[in-house]
Formats: sequence, C-alpha cells, structure tokens
Amino acid sequence: MGAEASLSWWYRVLRSALSEKLPDLTTRQLALLLHVGLTGGPHTVRGLAEVLGFSKPAVTRALDRLTALGWLERTRDQRDRRSVLVSITDQGRGFLQDLGRLVSDAAA
Repeated sequence: MGAEASLSWWYRVLRSALSEKLPDLTTRQLALLLHVGLTGGPHTVRGLAEVLGFSKPAVTRALDRLTALGWLERTRDQRDRRSVLVSITDQGRGFLQDLGRLVSDAAA
C-alpha cells in the first residue's frame, strides 16, 4: 500500500471514529492505550515511558485522561509500594474492540 492509500485509509478510520462520537485522543494517549491493551502486563509508568519513548510526566498526563475515561486503571504494586501498575479495564477493552471494528471496516 502506498503512502497516499495509507493516509486515505487512516482518514476513513478517523472519520468513522468522529461520526460515532468516540472520545478525541492524542497520539500518545492512543499509543499508550493500545500498548497496555495489546501486550501483557504488568505495566509501570517507568516501563511505559521506556517502551513508548516519552517522558514519565507525559505518560502520567496520558494516564490521567485514559483513567478519567475509565479505560485504564492504576493500582499500587503490593510488592513495591512506590510503584504504580497500569492495566486496561473492561471499558477500555470495549473501546479497543470498537476501534478495531472501525479499522477493519476502513480496510474493506
């Protein structure tokens, strides 16, 4: 698929997401949600910052938004009380399923 076709496909995904009134996410927020939702945990803020290549404060800001939406949750690590674990919620899984359907539809 060429660059123009790829951009056209992404545009169709975005238009569908907007027409279904899905919440507006930044690229960082979406990358974070996809990473947590598609990879096995546990996830820490430090680990997410390292894997995704952005700062811990940027991860924290993205987490603030995604937890406010109810898609991710933070819990204290019982083994290391200084650490916070990040996991996806059922609502977050539902959003990713909806997004996956939009992506599949746009590809068809």
